[in-house]
Amino acid sequence: MANFGHVYLIGAGPGDPGLLTLRGKDILEKADVVVYDRLVSQAILGMCNPKAKMVDVGKMPTHHKVKQSEINKLLVQFAKEYPQGVIARLKGGDPFVFGRGGEEALELVAAGVEFDVVPGITSAISVPAYAGIPVSHRGIATSFHIITGHEKAESNGELSLDFENLAKCPGTLIFLMGIANMDFIAKRLIECGKDPKTPLAFIEKGTTPYQRTVMATLETAGETIVRENVTAPAITIMGGVVELGKTLAWKKNLPLSGKRLVVTRAAKQASGISARLSALGAEVIETPMIETRTLECPLVMAQAHDSIGSAMPVCEQPVTALASHVIANPEGARQSRPADFSSLANFDILAFTSTNGVESFFKQLLASGRDIRILAGKKIASVGKITEKKLLEYGIRCDYVPEDHTGEGLGKLLAALNPIPQSTEGATSYPIPRILLLQGNLADDTLLNLLPQATRWVVYETLPVSELPDWKREAVENADAVVFASTSAVENYCSVILSGVRSTESKDLNRDSSTTPNGFAQNDNNACYPRKSFCIGRMTESAAKSHGFETVTSDETTMDSLVKKIVEFYTKNS
Repeated sequence: MANFGHVYLIGAGPGDPGLLTLRGKDILEKADVVVYDRLVSQAILGMCNPKAKMVDVGKMPTHHKVKQSEINKLLVQFAKEYPQGVIARLKGGDPFVFGRGGEEALELVAAGVEFDVVPGITSAISVPAYAGIPVSHRGIATSFHIITGHEKAESNGELSLDFENLAKCPGTLIFLMGIANMDFIAKRLIECGKDPKTPLAFIEKGTTPYQRTVMATLETAGETIVRENVTAPAITIMGGVVELGKTLAWKKNLPLSGKRLVVTRAAKQASGISARLSALGAEVIETPMIETRTLECPLVMAQAHDSIGSAMPVCEQPVTALASHVIANPEGARQSRPADFSSLANFDILAFTSTNGVESFFKQLLASGRDIRILAGKKIASVGKITEKKLLEYGIRCDYVPEDHTGEGLGKLLAALNPIPQSTEGATSYPIPRILLLQGNLADDTLLNLLPQATRWVVYETLPVSELPDWKREAVENADAVVFASTSAVENYCSVILSGVRSTESKDLNRDSSTTPNGFAQNDNNACYPRKSFCIGRMTESAAKSHGFETVTSDETTMDSLVKKIVEFYTKNS
């Protein structure tokens, strides 16, 4: 074989990202190129290698964005452009069930390109199952037939279906892509002898949070589509098994069903809240606006009273160019120096203000050749319950957690501590506790202002996401709300997403003339973005309000409290 990349024809399943096969997910995570269709969910696209070239060839029922013949050629082209690369052709459902995967495979064979087929769960079976309709059932249907509802014969332009035999078929009939032609199909089946009272169901957007089932009969199919505004993507299932859906429908209308929520947490932290929201019925669009990176070595940020040249142990490891970049200060107001873990002996209290700080500190600690024994005798403080829980994962219990889970709350708590008695040569002294703050490069001076004697180590950096791919920006459009867990996420979201929003002199989108009647901010491309936000913590809420968002804030600074607040809001306003 020539030195081509390897193409994988992957079935993405019917929509629910949980129905993507493990093999499909594994390939997407390392793909160099992903060529995807319209019906592939944004959640599955979010599983792709972030460095992959994403190519949208999605086709609408009445408009082919990219013709099939061109898609075939694209796959060959990418295989040539990426020798030894991984090219993923991601298709809704299964590649070989009306997915035209066979045509793509033939093109690859003709060009000498190797390929694998990764089967997907077809909507023909899975969507009825999500509606509680078994495609076969003893005593009702011993066979089922999957039929395309839109392929027309080249000779006369009519649907190329054998209506005579379909009308006589005793099994379940499942039509894919046939909503636009269903009135005609139903009438032809009746003309050919099919019972007009045959139960029928239209299932829209099956397996997604927007799933809807509309019942009808063969004779009322056309009028039901119009009356109930049934739209694609939808499948049509006919036969006696449809009646079972009235009893077996198991997919309940969850409290967040039909809601699209944008989660802006850093990628490695988003999965927890995303899973909870998805389990409650929401369609979650993970759109990290920040990413965090652990520095190779902690950096001591010099205070106003601190001389950068003072005698302090220095880091035993080289400081990377990245770390140097992080602590660079264009105004020269504050400098930094590498720290060394041996200086931990100089501190009585270690204060953590985020889970990122916890993870980075312990990663650096282990990399230095030490372990948690170095913390013996130290008191540990946490800004809130989430950080406290993260510390517990490392076997560390907190001594101090403020009731007000904010930097200000932590600072006031530590500032009010009594001096720690120490005995030296028979005498007892009461020095002020020596506090070490473990923070990120974007931490403000709230804690330092309240604790002027404290020392700050920067253990990680927060970097903004500079841009979003088109598919993700489109997914964010018309979402119901944005979920913010930090002020940096708010600021970067507004910088990246709302930078094109037309604005009057006020930043408040509530008063902005470009805000649409349904409460979305509109940019110059007529794209609409949500202005409703769910926030964790008062500082995040304040940042969101400053950009004109309507805010709903959790009662506590925990993800559990935030999810509870989201559910309460939509339950109350449903």
